[in-house]
Amino acid sequence: MDELDHLPATLSALSHQKTDLPFEVYVCVNQPESYWENPDGRRVCEHNHQLLEYLSHYDFLTLHVLDHSSPGKGWSKKKTGVGHARRALFDSILSVSEPDDLIVSLDADTIVESNYLQSVAENFSKHPGMNAMAVPYYHRTNPEDETATRAMLRYEIYMRNYAINLLRINSPYGFTALGSAIVMRAQALRKIGNITPLQSGEDFYLVQKFCKMGGLRLFNSEFVFPACRYSDRVPFGTGPAMKLGAQGIWDSYPIYHHSVFKAIKEVYQHLDNLYKGTFNDNKNDFLAFLQKDDSQEDIWATIRHNVSDFPHFVKAFHQKADGLRILQYARHIHSLHRPSELSALLDNTKTWWPDRFPQWLSEGHSLNQYSTFQLDELRNLMFEEENRLRMNYQN
Repeated sequence: MDELDHLPATLSALSHQKTDLPFEVYVCVNQPESYWENPDGRRVCEHNHQLLEYLSHYDFLTLHVLDHSSPGKGWSKKKTGVGHARRALFDSILSVSEPDDLIVSLDADTIVESNYLQSVAENFSKHPGMNAMAVPYYHRTNPEDETATRAMLRYEIYMRNYAINLLRINSPYGFTALGSAIVMRAQALRKIGNITPLQSGEDFYLVQKFCKMGGLRLFNSEFVFPACRYSDRVPFGTGPAMKLGAQGIWDSYPIYHHSVFKAIKEVYQHLDNLYKGTFNDNKNDFLAFLQKDDSQEDIWATIRHNVSDFPHFVKAFHQKADGLRILQYARHIHSLHRPSELSALLDNTKTWWPDRFPQWLSEGHSLNQYSTFQLDELRNLMFEEENRLRMNYQN
């Protein structure tokens, strides 16, 4: 949607892939039908029309263009947003794909290097039990807009801090879901019933489905490089977070202290006792949180009754205590204590890297006191740590 200035660079990156494997590219040009009826929306429609014209003459790739933009073809009021665009793409691909074909999801402003598709194919070939992958990502900086770059770095630090904390306690939900950084086998996408077409967060729920299915991998030798851009086209995600962050509003994206995840780790370490009924779940904040929001009198007794053995209990536990519930719990615990983001980062980095945490990081209230160079240095340290943990992730 309104990607005339960005999609050509993404297509160029795909046209320069170093691989002998055949691949085809599907593009969904879209916007709500109602956009044709107002001046601001009509501008988007006209840009989309120009993009459709550009794509009709593009001959460097095998292209399939889904037109959900031209008059009469836009989304209805009940069907709109990025989730429906991805669903339309996946439906079209699944209608012609073989079971082991790989579906590589990108955004229109995402750049990949020339070995990306080859590395993805080799990764899936090396791991035949792999159903999907949440690919490592690294946002590009914007040299022409320092405010946007700083907002992007702060948001990425938030995401990496959360992922590192989960990966360090061996959570099965230690993934970061970006629609521009997901790869899946066609048969796996069919099996989970395709993507849920939400207006935002559709990528999170998609990867969570794969996580529950099993066979999710988090590491690849090549990464994706999403753009550093503001956006208000989705309710939440990178673009809206950056837009709020540029105004200093980060309430929805806090830096969680590592202690937030202590109770979750304790449960993971004592799942055998929870299965036997000998773990005192009343003294564990995470289990108490899950129980409080469940209508069953005793969740775990019910699960014990319905499973045949310990492995099935573990699977049922993680189905219940999934990525969404973990995030809700983290938000709840954080709201009770609310340490400053610098205090949390300082404690976290000293715990993670006692010998090499950033010496310039000190007590204070906000990351705003640091330079863009320092924020980028911290982002890079967290990127390296997260990828080290991603390599060892087992699902």
